[in-house]
Amino acid sequence: MIMVLLTIEGWAQLTVVSGTVVDAETRDPIAGASVTMGSVAVVTNDDGFFTLKNNEWGEVVVSHLGYGSQRIVVDSQPNKPLTIALKVAPIRLQEVLVMAGDARELVLSAIGRIPVNYPRKAESYHCFYREKVMKRQNYISVAEGVVDMYKTGYSRSIGRDRTAIRKGRRLLSPRRGDTLTVKVMGGPNYAVLLDVVKNDEFLLDPEELDLYELKMEPPTTLADRRQYVVSLTPRVTTENALYFGRLYIDQETLAFTRTELELDMRDRQKAARVMLVKKPLGLRFRPKELSLIVDYRMGDDGLTRLSYLRTTMRFNCDWRRRLFATSFDAFCEMAVTNITADEDVQPIKGRDSFDQRDAFYDKVDYFRDPAFWQDYNIIEPTESLDKAIDRLLKRHGK
Repeated sequence: MIMVLLTIEGWAQLTVVSGTVVDAETRDPIAGASVTMGSVAVVTNDDGFFTLKNNEWGEVVVSHLGYGSQRIVVDSQPNKPLTIALKVAPIRLQEVLVMAGDARELVLSAIGRIPVNYPRKAESYHCFYREKVMKRQNYISVAEGVVDMYKTGYSRSIGRDRTAIRKGRRLLSPRRGDTLTVKVMGGPNYAVLLDVVKNDEFLLDPEELDLYELKMEPPTTLADRRQYVVSLTPRVTTENALYFGRLYIDQETLAFTRTELELDMRDRQKAARVMLVKKPLGLRFRPKELSLIVDYRMGDDGLTRLSYLRTTMRFNCDWRRRLFATSFDAFCEMAVTNITADEDVQPIKGRDSFDQRDAFYDKVDYFRDPAFWQDYNIIEPTESLDKAIDRLLKRHGK
């Protein structure tokens, strides 16, 4: 079910569409669902809630992996909220037969079609980025902002791809017990590094693929398009930790549409080298999870583009001679909300760009401003995060 509430704010007659996306049968909220209206896009938060802002009415399209898409024509303000169900997409028997194919050959064929399936010219992306850190069950820091991203065509490397902060804010717990500060290095620049389709050194290089066993899995649906699913399992031991994961490939175009990866935690020292940049002397770092999701979306021009990234990091920290460890969770997500693809796209200058050695938290200021986001599209905070931010602000006396 999706509940769409239509209101017109005072920002240049902006159209604001809000709603909650849930499973039609179970009524559970669907997190990470894509919601688009024309060239504008957002994703639902963990509560299944979204708000989408646009300058005109249009058709709202809601899609998610494994579900059939829903389309809602919004051409005037309705008298009451709209309710629409997302239904699980059925798997037809004849489509299961593709599992007998060679998974490696399929992936190599998809790699060969990257120049055809993805943009060939430079584009400018407008994005929303958020990172949050929890100590046990409590939020201890939140940082979020609007980010610009410049991407060259997919026939080139990521060397000239850049991100820059347009507007951002942060909040840190002032409690004396929250003395360990966890910062995420790289921030929005991970959208460049984790674009596995373009940064082939990360995963899709043929030599890198040789490290994995590839296997065909049952197909699924994404945005009403059938998807091949290929699983990856480490098959050799290397100096660095490898990943378990899945690749989703459009059956018609052979475009990579989604990547799910989870770092192999069987060797904790190797995993720590991937996750940890530095720590205070005497602190023990024990990794528990590093998982990644990278989503792509096909546009009206038939080209597939980066649309959403999410990373989850879980770990324990404790000081020597202490009996109990403290658990920490760090989450980062970034959604592409709008795309400019014309001849006037300008690269981001080096002095303005965000460096992968920087922490987003250090680049933005403390906040509170009720109209901070104005007409920007964002990933709506969950109800629990909203309450946590209010508590942190009260502790700051703001």
